[in-house]
Amino acid sequence: MTKKTLLCFGFGYTARALARTLAGPGWRILGTTRDPSEAEPMAGVELLTWPGDTVPLEEVTHILLSISPSEQGDPVLNELGARVAALPSLEWVGYLSTTAVYGDHDGAWVDEQTPVTPSSQRGDWRAGAEAAWQAVPNLPLHIFRLAGIYGPGRGPFAKLMAGRARRIVKPGQVFSRTHVDDIAQVLAASIARPNPGAIYNVCDDEPAPPQDVLGYAAELLGLPVPAEVPFDEAGMSPMARSFYGENKRVRNTRIKDELGVTLRYPDYRSGLKAVFAAEDMERFVPPADPPGV
Repeated sequence: MTKKTLLCFGFGYTARALARTLAGPGWRILGTTRDPSEAEPMAGVELLTWPGDTVPLEEVTHILLSISPSEQGDPVLNELGARVAALPSLEWVGYLSTTAVYGDHDGAWVDEQTPVTPSSQRGDWRAGAEAAWQAVPNLPLHIFRLAGIYGPGRGPFAKLMAGRARRIVKPGQVFSRTHVDDIAQVLAASIARPNPGAIYNVCDDEPAPPQDVLGYAAELLGLPVPAEVPFDEAGMSPMARSFYGENKRVRNTRIKDELGVTLRYPDYRSGLKAVFAAEDMERFVPPADPPGV
């Protein structure tokens, strides 16, 4: 068996999920981190410090780009773009973008043919990074526009158990979301069936109001559903408010039709149940009501 080499620029939450999916004798997996003292080791993965270490690009057949851009653009493209473009052995490049590039559509459906019209700074930067990578000649680029990511260790349960969760309600607001394991299986399916130039939305089947998701999580924990807080009274940070400035429903038909993906978690209920089980939440004992309540 010919071994493939995957280099993950930014070995974070999603890259780690892909590494678990691909792990086996057919793959060598490299991941970069800015601070090795803070990086959690993972069996079978070679960690590099970048910027810092020399990156062995000549050995790489597959690249996952998951480092966020800034106003200066994409850091990997800025520093290593020419070397990446010259690689003769490169079979697949995956760029992790965001559905924020679509901007606000007042709750309407969007798909990969919808024009890119970002309405936030993070959407602007991602759209710029997408275009910059697309401009690299002959690059086997695949763009994945991710909805809100959740999974084990990244979900609503911790805030609920700590009593810090708020059910913020903005009438008509919905978000699309995706379980990290479904992102990993989409990436793996694309690696198995590369189609350079393709763009894929990665999300579940059911865009939903955030208060419904939080309420369901509370029910799983056996906790009272937190009271609703009107959006205009929530006192949110500018960053948090910016997420509520975009309201759209994201279609995921292409990952099913072109990549043959069957979502493991097609809605937030199945996904949260899986996170609940993975985090061993069955052991959580809801606090007793105080005397006199």
